[in-house]
Amino acid sequence: MTVHPPSLPHPLAAWREEFAVFRHATYLNSCSLGALSRASRARIARHLDEWEERGAANWYDRWWAMLVELRTRYAQLIGGRPDEIALHPSVSSILGVVAGAVDHRHRPRVVTTALDFPTVPYQWHNRDVDLVVLPSDDGVTVPVEAFADAIDGRTALVATSHVYFTSGAIQDVRAIADVARQRGALTFIDGYHGAGQLPVQVDKLGADFYCSGGLKWLLGGTGVCFLWARADTTASLHSNVTGWFGHREQFRFDPSSYVPHDDARRFETGTPPLLPVCAQLGGLDVLEAAGAQAIRAVTSALAEDLIEQAREHGLQPKVASRPLERSGIVMLPSDDPARDVARLAERGYVVDARPGHVRVSPYFYNVAEDHRGMLEAFLDG
Repeated sequence: MTVHPPSLPHPLAAWREEFAVFRHATYLNSCSLGALSRASRARIARHLDEWEERGAANWYDRWWAMLVELRTRYAQLIGGRPDEIALHPSVSSILGVVAGAVDHRHRPRVVTTALDFPTVPYQWHNRDVDLVVLPSDDGVTVPVEAFADAIDGRTALVATSHVYFTSGAIQDVRAIADVARQRGALTFIDGYHGAGQLPVQVDKLGADFYCSGGLKWLLGGTGVCFLWARADTTASLHSNVTGWFGHREQFRFDPSSYVPHDDARRFETGTPPLLPVCAQLGGLDVLEAAGAQAIRAVTSALAEDLIEQAREHGLQPKVASRPLERSGIVMLPSDDPARDVARLAERGYVVDARPGHVRVSPYFYNVAEDHRGMLEAFLDG
């Protein structure tokens, strides 16, 4: 498949004006933190005004409705249902709840990989489980066959990524989930680098759990995430990690009994932080207006142009071998990533460092001139 960079300006280039960071910098670091939109800033300002004017009275007619809205729009984002969504402040929080819901007594094995974000395997290091961390031969991906060899009748859960943060490679989630289901295991997918930059239809992925959050490609900043729990395969699961938002009758304030919600809210814990909720709703305003398919097309074209330009200059980006398996994350080899990131920052380019690489992540608000200029500055070292 040949992917050409979008012409300048490309079809979504007008969205660049929504993000004030471009007034003073060339931002190519969405895989670490999505840029702040005007929409998010406006929603936060409105929330602060409400807080100042009415205090807790806002809960009853405004803020509670915001939580309902966010669950609904997260569900729409990934093709799920609102009753399958639980809100959380982080993926670590989500993993704790899921780990507390999975019965390891007869199925002690959990399968993950060396390419997944460390918070995924960390959750099981201090639990009495057989944790299998699959290696990667090329540092880019892990073949489905390796999962198939590791998943057996003792496996309770397969926990891995939709898109690897280490390489930007898009996994064949459906194939992994099919193997897990055939052997009686559940599948948990960390979609933090998937949702937003990729169109997601959870019913087609085949996983039992899918999570993501605002920090990166969803343009919502820190402190807001979601867990999608497939209703027909997780309905019988109840976690030993919970809180008052998981209680079906939370406003009875009855410490003598706990009755969990019938839907995915039973996987929630404490009160969601409202400033991040506002920021995320603003981010979703932008993403929905731009359109998931258009975002994917533009982001993919920009990433492919960056890869092609880097190769023409003698670099070997660490990316998946096929364009269809690549995302908006491009890893450029570097002997000193921290030095190169600092050097690029002095030239006005915002990127990030990972072991052995400078990580560059163009998004729909970028144009090809952004990464081409960054590449020139990167090589001029």
